[in-house]
Amino acid sequence: MAGATRILGVTEPISLGGPSEFDVLKTQELEKFLEGAGLYESQEESVSREEVLGRLDQIVKVWIKKVSRAKGFNEQLVQEANAKIFTFGSYRLGVHGPGADIDTLCVGPRHATREEDFFQELYAMLVEMPEVTELHPVPDAHVPVMKFKFNGVSIDLLYAKLSLWIIPEDLDISQDSILQNADEQTVRSLNGCRVTDQILRLVPNIQSFRTTLRCMRFWAKRRGVYSNVAGFLGGINWALLVARICQLYPNALPSMLVSRFFRVYTQWRWPNPVMLCAIEEGTLGLPVWDPRKNPRDKLHQMPIITPAYPCMNSSYNVSSSTLRVMMEEFQRGNEICEAMEINKCDWSTLFEPYPFFEAYKNYLEIDVTAENEDDLRKWKGWVESRLRQLTLKSITDREGHISDASMSPTPK
Repeated sequence: MAGATRILGVTEPISLGGPSEFDVLKTQELEKFLEGAGLYESQEESVSREEVLGRLDQIVKVWIKKVSRAKGFNEQLVQEANAKIFTFGSYRLGVHGPGADIDTLCVGPRHATREEDFFQELYAMLVEMPEVTELHPVPDAHVPVMKFKFNGVSIDLLYAKLSLWIIPEDLDISQDSILQNADEQTVRSLNGCRVTDQILRLVPNIQSFRTTLRCMRFWAKRRGVYSNVAGFLGGINWALLVARICQLYPNALPSMLVSRFFRVYTQWRWPNPVMLCAIEEGTLGLPVWDPRKNPRDKLHQMPIITPAYPCMNSSYNVSSSTLRVMMEEFQRGNEICEAMEINKCDWSTLFEPYPFFEAYKNYLEIDVTAENEDDLRKWKGWVESRLRQLTLKSITDREGHISDASMSPTPK
């Protein structure tokens, strides 16, 4: 078995052992449980997402020809002009559930600007389309984004302007040279795709990784520790933590990977970083995570490093109190997995929702109200983006939990 295993990661695997009969059985039970919890989308929904992405790709191709013509390009150059849609995040990783957003990236050539051409020209095209609803541009976000629904499918669309005159249809965005002369927003926008693709390259078994990640995302949501804005971990963080466990146990099935996840991270000595590959300095001079050089990086509580250049800490929002809450949850998960190994409990115990209102007699509730749906979306987004600062500045007791239940905005 060892001879057939690709060694991935910054250390040797902990174990090359394959699954026992017990692991096979427990994995089947886990898959059944996740299916029963409604985590997999239907065939129809899957097909409709594919269709929406295909339509979106056609739309940006029409858009770039329109932009090129408006800028006075001759007809041959207009015909050669191209833009392309990539996906990233949970959809690209293959772990999205029903109704989830699709994170998408439009890659365009050097003459198509973000401010005018993307946020004005493309926006104007989308506004006119009956299939497009809830269109909401956020040009001044850390990563500028256009949010909308296309035939009912939620889309987050980013834009990357490359230094190329023509975008080839077979463009490989994993090459570092793609970042050459790119502005900061383009580097950030491209990074979503580059990181997602790197993760899939760096795990030994994509199917086992996907099932384990679905499980851990579901677990984190049930236990109230899935939230980047509240100082816990978001989708990309959980994906990186799971990918590292897959590297350490390359031949394990999901049931064993889940139990090893808790075992490894219960013992992890933070702030030692979790990394899927060595950090490369690169040749483009972009800043990478390095606590020896950057004093701010030294302050990070729970570094989880992205595997694509420029390597960053994806979990800088974590505070000492939210880290402690997560460590307690890892401990609980570890104990339940150990009890499962001697048939003392089953998967449903692991996924019991966190009893927030029993655990906390005092908590801060934030009601977000607005005149209409559109204003509410913008206002809610702004409030959420400032939540972490609010908790750091005003909640000085020992607790780091913010309840999802107390964060559900309703229009009034």
